[in-house]
Amino acid sequence: MIFTVTILGSNAAVPVLDKYPSAQIINIDHKYYLIDCGEGTQFQMLKYGIPKDKINQIFISHLHGDHVFGLIGLITSYHLAGRNKKLEIFAPSGIEEIIKVQLRSTGKEELCYQIVYHIVDTEVHQLVFEDKLVCVYSIPLIHRVPTSGYLFKEKQRAPKINKAIVEDFKLTPEQIKDLKNYKSIIAANGERLLPEFVIVHKYTPVSYAYCSDTAFNPAICEFIKGIDLLYHEATFLTVDNDQAIKSMHSTAKDAATIALQSNVKGLIIGHFSARYRDHDLLLQEAEAIFQNTSIADEGNVYHLDA
Repeated sequence: MIFTVTILGSNAAVPVLDKYPSAQIINIDHKYYLIDCGEGTQFQMLKYGIPKDKINQIFISHLHGDHVFGLIGLITSYHLAGRNKKLEIFAPSGIEEIIKVQLRSTGKEELCYQIVYHIVDTEVHQLVFEDKLVCVYSIPLIHRVPTSGYLFKEKQRAPKINKAIVEDFKLTPEQIKDLKNYKSIIAANGERLLPEFVIVHKYTPVSYAYCSDTAFNPAICEFIKGIDLLYHEATFLTVDNDQAIKSMHSTAKDAATIALQSNVKGLIIGHFSARYRDHDLLLQEAEAIFQNTSIADEGNVYHLDA
C-alpha cells in the first residue's frame, strides 16, 4: 500500500535560487496526481524521479502564475513525446482559455492527445474526481482570485486475509471475497468461518489536504477535520500580518491555528515570501501552536502509508 506526497516546489511568487514555485505529486499505489504546476515543475520531476507519463489528472488551485506557468510546458512535452492518453485538468474557470491561447500562439493548437477541462466551483465543497483509489474534493479558499484547495480521501481497501487459513480450508476466490466484505462463509468441510477469525489486518484509509493560497479561513476546518496531513500556506510571519491581510495570504500562526482547530495529525507549511531567508522562523512560529509541523522543502516525501 502506497500513499505519498512529494514536494516539487513550494516557494511564493518571486524566484529564489534553488527554490521552485508550487507543485506537488500524490502517489497512490503508483498512480500519480499532480497538484499545481509552477514554473520548473518538469525539471523537478526529472530531479526526483517522478514518471510524468503516469500523470493523468492535474489539479490547479488558482490561476496565478506561480501555480500554472509550468503547465503549458508540460502539456507541450506530452505532445512532443506522442502521448495518446487523455489528460484531465481540474481548475477554476479560465484555465482552458489560458492554455488554448498559448497553444494557438505557438502553432500547437492541435495536440496528439485529448485534454479534458473540469471547471472547479471555488465557492463550494464538493466531489470533483473519483477513481478506484481515491475521492478528491474541492475546498473553498479565500484569495484575490477564485481559488480551491483539494482534499484527497483514500477509499477503503480490502483487508488482508490469513493465508494459512485460506490454504487449510481451501477457500475459493468467491469465499475470500465474501470474507473481505465481512461476510461469514461455510468452508468445504462444513465449518462456518467468521470474518473476524480470518482477517489479520484491516486497512485504515488516509487523507491529505492541500490549501494554497488563502487568507486565514476557519470555515475550512469542517472539511479537513481529523485528516492525516495538511499542507497550508504560510506566506508571512505574524509580524507582517498587515501584508498577509492585504495580499489575502496566511501567516505561519494562521496555518498552525487551522491545523489545531481541525485536529489534523500533521501540518506542512510552505509558500514562503522571498523576504524570509530563514524559514526556521516560520517553523518556530507554527510549532508554538501546532507541534507536529514541518517545512515543505523541495524533495521532501511524506509517507501517509506508514
